[in-house]
Amino acid sequence: MKERDSESFEALSQVLPNTSNATHMIQMAMANSGSSAAAQAGQDQLDRSKWLLDYPEPPSPWHELKSQVADSFRTRAKRFKSLRKQPLPQRILSILQAVFPIFGWGRNYKLTMFKNDLMAGLTLASLCIPQSIGYATLAKLDPQYGLYTSVVPPLIYALMGTSREIAIGPVAVVSLLISSMLQKLIDPETDPLGYKKLVLTTTFFAGIFQASFGLFRLGFLVDFLSHAAIVGFMGGAAIVIGLQQLKGLLGITNFTTNTDIVSVLRAVWRSCQQQWSPHTFILGCSFLSFILITRFIGKKNKKLFWLPAIAPLIAVVVSTLMVFLTKADEHGVKTVRHIKGGLNPISIHDLDFNTPHLGQIAKIGLIVALVALTEAIAVGRSFAGIKGYRLDGNKEMVAIGFMNVLGSFTSCYAATGSFSRTAVNFAAGCETAMSNIVMAVTVFVALECLTRFLYYTPIAILASIILSALPGLIDINEAIHIWKIDKFDFLALIGAFFGVLFGSVEIGLLVAVVISFAKIILISIRPGIETLGRMPGTDSFADTDQYPMTVKIPGVLIFRVKSALLCFANASSIEERIMRWVNEEEEEENTKSNASRKILFVILDMSNLINVDTSGIAALVELHNNLIKTGVELVIVNPKWQVIHKLTQAKFVNKIGGKVYLTIGEALDACFGLKV
Repeated sequence: MKERDSESFEALSQVLPNTSNATHMIQMAMANSGSSAAAQAGQDQLDRSKWLLDYPEPPSPWHELKSQVADSFRTRAKRFKSLRKQPLPQRILSILQAVFPIFGWGRNYKLTMFKNDLMAGLTLASLCIPQSIGYATLAKLDPQYGLYTSVVPPLIYALMGTSREIAIGPVAVVSLLISSMLQKLIDPETDPLGYKKLVLTTTFFAGIFQASFGLFRLGFLVDFLSHAAIVGFMGGAAIVIGLQQLKGLLGITNFTTNTDIVSVLRAVWRSCQQQWSPHTFILGCSFLSFILITRFIGKKNKKLFWLPAIAPLIAVVVSTLMVFLTKADEHGVKTVRHIKGGLNPISIHDLDFNTPHLGQIAKIGLIVALVALTEAIAVGRSFAGIKGYRLDGNKEMVAIGFMNVLGSFTSCYAATGSFSRTAVNFAAGCETAMSNIVMAVTVFVALECLTRFLYYTPIAILASIILSALPGLIDINEAIHIWKIDKFDFLALIGAFFGVLFGSVEIGLLVAVVISFAKIILISIRPGIETLGRMPGTDSFADTDQYPMTVKIPGVLIFRVKSALLCFANASSIEERIMRWVNEEEEEENTKSNASRKILFVILDMSNLINVDTSGIAALVELHNNLIKTGVELVIVNPKWQVIHKLTQAKFVNKIGGKVYLTIGEALDACFGLKV
C-alpha cells in the first residue's frame, strides 16, 4: 500500500511541477477517488489538528513565578500542618532533624559504627594535622590557624551536613585563592594583624554567600564553574602551589608575592644564585620521597591504606626529632617555631567591616564561596554515589555556609571538603559524620598538648607535605577524556589552566567562565538544523546525517531546529539556512530531472522549541513569504504550548492556512492526501 501511495505521489508531483495550487489539485484527485476510508482518515487528522489550535490559555511568566512560590509555601505549609498534628516532643524532634540531620542518623547509631568512625577519625587526624599546618602557611597565616580550621568547621558540619564521608578542613586551592587575592590588598609580611582580619572577614562573606545559595535555592550559580573549568583550574593551581613551595623546600628567605609561573621561576633562579640551604633541600626531598613511596605502596596494597595516611605525621615527628637532636636549626634549617596552643580564640572583634577594601573583600568572598562549594559538592556527591544515597545539595550549601560563618567567629579561615582526606576517610571505613567529630577532638587535643613539640618542625617538611598532595589535583586522564568528548569544554579547561599558570587565580577563573558563556552564546546564535527523512519500515523521522539509511520524501523538505529558543540571536540565521537549503535542493533536482519545480512543501518540526520571541515570529513570517514566492508552502509540526500561543496571537497560523499538525506523518497525509 505504501509503495502504491509513493508511486502515486511521484506521478502526481511530476505532472504538477509548476502548479502553485498543486496541493489543491492533488486533494481534488484524491476526493474524486471516492475512498471513504481516506475521507475518514482526513477527518481524524483535522480533529487532531484542532487539538493544537483549541488550547487553553498558557500561564504567563508572572503566573508561573507565583505558582512556584505558592508551591514552595504550600509544601512547607503541609509540613507545618503535619507537624501540628504530632505530639510536642515528636514535633521538636522533627524540626531538629530537618535542621540538624545528626538527630536523624544519631537515633540508629550503634557501637560497631562508632568503632569504624573512631578508627577513620584518628587516621584522618594523622593526615589532617600536618596538612592543616602546611595549608595555613600557604594562606600566609600562622600555623595554628590551620589547626583551628580543623576543629570548629568539622564539628558544625557534623551537625548540619548530609554527607557521611566528606572530610572538612582547609584545602590547598582555597588557601591559594585567599593568599593570592588578599595579599594584593595588605602585605601579610608587613601587617600580619591587618591581613588576618581581611582573611576572617573574607571567610565570613564566603559563609554568608554559601548559606544564601542554599536557603534561596541558588545552587545553579555553582554550575557557572563547569566541570572542565574546575579540572583546568585545579591543575593550574596545583602547579602554582608546587612552585611556591620551592621557597620552603630550598630555604629561601626573600620570595615573590606573585603567583604566575614566570615570576615564581624568576624568583627561584635569583635565590638559587645567591643564598639557599642545601641542608633544608636534602631534608625536604628525603621526606617527600618517603611520603610518595608510602602512597605508592598504599595504592598497590589496599590493606595498607593507613600507611600513606599516617606518613605525613611520621615525617613531621621524625624530622622534628632530627632537628631537635642535631640542632639543625642553628645550621640554616628553618623551623615553624612558635605555634599558639589552646582552644580557638573568639575573633568576632577581628571582623573588619569598616575597611576601605570591603567591596573587594566581598568579591573575593564570592569567588571563594563558589570554588569551595564546587569542590565540596563534587566530592560529596562522588562518594554518596558509591555508597548509594542521595546528597541534598541545598542542605550542603547551608551547612558549609554556617560552618564558615561560625568559623570566622572562632579564628578559622574558609574550610571545605577535601578530596584527598575524604578518600582516606572512606578507605578507613567511616560510617557517618562522627569521623569528623573524632578528627576535630583529636586536633583539639593536639592544640592543647603538642604545639610545643612542633617548635622544631622544619618548614621544608610542611612544603613536602603540600607537594605530596598536589598530584591528586592534576587529573590528566580526565583532561584527555574531556578532549575526546567535547573540544569546546577542553578549550575552557585549557583557558583556566593557562590563565592560572601565566596570569593569576582570578584570571584563570574569569577565562574559564567567559569561554563557557561564549559556548552557550555560540550555540544559541548558530543552532544546528537537521534535515529529516523517514526510517525504512517505520513511521519515524530522523536526521539524515545521523542515519544515512533514511528515505527522503519526494517534493518535501523536513527540517528540525536544534534549539530550545527561536529568538533575536538565531532567528535570521535559521531562516537564511532553510532558504539556502531549499534553493540548493531545487537546483539539484532541476539538474537531475530537467524539471523546473520539485519542492512543494517545507515542513518545520518545532518539537525542540520551548519558546519563541517577536524576532523569531518575524523570521518565520519572512520565511513563509519567501517560500510562497517560489511556490512552496510552509507547514508547522508539534509546536509547544507557549510557541503555538504566540504564533496564534501573531496570526501566523492564519497566514500559513492553519497548516499545523501533531506529527510529521499527519502533516504529509494532510498535505498530499496520501499515506506516506
